[in-house]
Amino acid sequence: MSKQRLPYYVGISGANTGARHLSLNLLIVPPGGVGQPHIHQGFESAVYMIQGRVETRYGERLEKSVINQAGDFIFIPPDLPHQPINLSQDEPAIGIVARNDPNEQESVVLHEVLAHLQASRPRRARAASGD
Repeated sequence: MSKQRLPYYVGISGANTGARHLSLNLLIVPPGGVGQPHIHQGFESAVYMIQGRVETRYGERLEKSVINQAGDFIFIPPDLPHQPINLSQDEPAIGIVARNDPNEQESVVLHEVLAHLQASRPRRARAASGD
């Protein structure tokens, strides 16, 4: 289980392969699952969606949103607050996550302040627009 409270399977990391500059992992967002708002402090992330549809809220107050589905590539800049939400109640969303951080979870910082803000905000989604 990751700091974001989602099932997370380490594939390649500094701990298991001696990698010095990257990690490659499998992320599963269970049906109806919602990750904790967080950042990857100082590190970029790239995700390739294998299965499902995920809304990713992002921005200082999680005020922006993008929806991605199987076959999509997602880029998350360093230090960008974000939160994945599985849009299906029936199937998991699965993605391969690459990060330029061999220690993987050590740079994850939860946004507890944002967690209470997003809970009171109505759920709003829009199609991917690059913004």
